[in-house]
Amino acid sequence: MVNKHLITGIKGQDGLFLSSHILDKSGKNEIIGISRNTNDDLFIKKLKSINKNVLIENIQILNIDIQDKYTVNKLISDYKPNFIYNLSGPSSVYKSLVDENRTRKTINTIFENIIDSVVINSLHCNVFQASSSEMFDKSNKPLNEKSKFKPRSSYAEAKLQIHESIQHLKGNEFLNISSGIMFNHESEFRDKEYLVMKIINAASSIKNGKTDTLTIGSLDLIRDWSYAKDVAEAIYKINNEDNSEDYVIGSGQGNSIKYIIETVFNYYGLSWREFVREDQALLRVGDPKSIISDPSKINKRLEWKATVLLEEVLIKCIESKKFH
Repeated sequence: MVNKHLITGIKGQDGLFLSSHILDKSGKNEIIGISRNTNDDLFIKKLKSINKNVLIENIQILNIDIQDKYTVNKLISDYKPNFIYNLSGPSSVYKSLVDENRTRKTINTIFENIIDSVVINSLHCNVFQASSSEMFDKSNKPLNEKSKFKPRSSYAEAKLQIHESIQHLKGNEFLNISSGIMFNHESEFRDKEYLVMKIINAASSIKNGKTDTLTIGSLDLIRDWSYAKDVAEAIYKINNEDNSEDYVIGSGQGNSIKYIIETVFNYYGLSWREFVREDQALLRVGDPKSIISDPSKINKRLEWKATVLLEEVLIKCIESKKFH
């Protein structure tokens, strides 16, 4: 029997590691991936860097408009996937602030098109929805599946709307649907506009004499960072369960932006205090000082936990210049 996997947003870091993980499993596995990015060669290069023995012939990349319901319905009707992983949509909160209405519409439309197509085609399959820690309210305690939600951006609002829809969909005869509430995670495949890569690129430029300053909003914000490979393995575990369950995916450890800067600048032999400036104008209004996960549910039920420390993640990112 062939297990068919449909992955939206496949060329992002989560899609890359998830693809490698799926194709590394025993048995016959096929993947159809959807991406707006048309550079298939770079995707294959990255995939091969993760797993040089991956069977490329078992993966197909489509560049289609998944905001078009007829296109999505035809794809799902023809392919009949056993597993769907919806990783698509804007992943950057800061990017989403540029056009909030478009962000909200994009996230919701993609999800609705997928679910409607599954139900219309009476397709029994497992569906994973990528949710976000951005949905949570401020809290001094680690956040779990029962913590209070209070989104502060259109991105988070859309993610929460879908998360709440999933609760109503549980029990549908055609769907085994789960939400993975993902906290910050990074890898060597992260785009250069994200915070960690910005810090790394700034330190590299300072080392090479190309610039002399890194300006950030705050040194003191604390976040929960994991390695994207660990997160992808959690996603796979969740979507291969028999029950529709939601899970927080995080390390359970908080680290400050100051720690990241210090670690990166030390790697380059630089004293960060000489080059880093704070500008609170760069902060988002209402940004909580600390966001840390409580992953005890996924630790116990699925025997998953983050295995790669943040320092190791940062070194991987620093040494990834060939992908940027």
